[in-house]
Amino acid sequence: MKKSIIISVLLITLLGISSGASAQKLWTEADRTYTLDNLKRTRDTLIRETENLTDAQWHFHESPDRWSIAEVVEHLALWEIIWAREIGISSRNTPQPELIKTSHPDSYYHDFIMEEKSHISPAFSRPTGFIRGKDNLTFFTRLRDQNIAFAEKTDADMRACFELTATKDPRNLHQVYIYQWGHVDRHLRQIRKVKAHQNYPKETVSTK
Repeated sequence: MKKSIIISVLLITLLGISSGASAQKLWTEADRTYTLDNLKRTRDTLIRETENLTDAQWHFHESPDRWSIAEVVEHLALWEIIWAREIGISSRNTPQPELIKTSHPDSYYHDFIMEEKSHISPAFSRPTGFIRGKDNLTFFTRLRDQNIAFAEKTDADMRACFELTATKDPRNLHQVYIYQWGHVDRHLRQIRKVKAHQNYPKETVSTK
């Protein structure tokens, strides 16, 4: 009888350990911190680069076919909506951790979003140019703050939830976050390039 009880206790203990191991999330708190740090860093850097621009500086074009800083920031804000939708929907999908084995590493997505080669923006994310100056920054920061709040609170396993699952290149939501903050880093380079143009207006807004 005692032996039977001991065996039962051991089985229950082992099942509990197994269950706990299987429930362990792939998206760690370190991953969450890394994501939040970069979402906040890129938001804050964009604010510093643009918050004191004059209207002329916001809307300066290096050439007729190039975006102004206002249009760049509007484009970033539009992508914040797109990222929020992608992450919000995909985080409610059934986790598929088995896809980790065949998906690209994080570095693949980081290297792509940060490459020097020009990317062609899809039509749905191209700026309208209708928004004036600093209103573009307000548009972006409001959306980015909402996305940060979601990342802070979500219980979803962002490394086990995937999008593009019907393709040969599914990506998990941690990797989508890499695209999200890396996309801002990418366009910060573009903003600095606009500012460095020889014809860029030099006047500044008083911060007093």
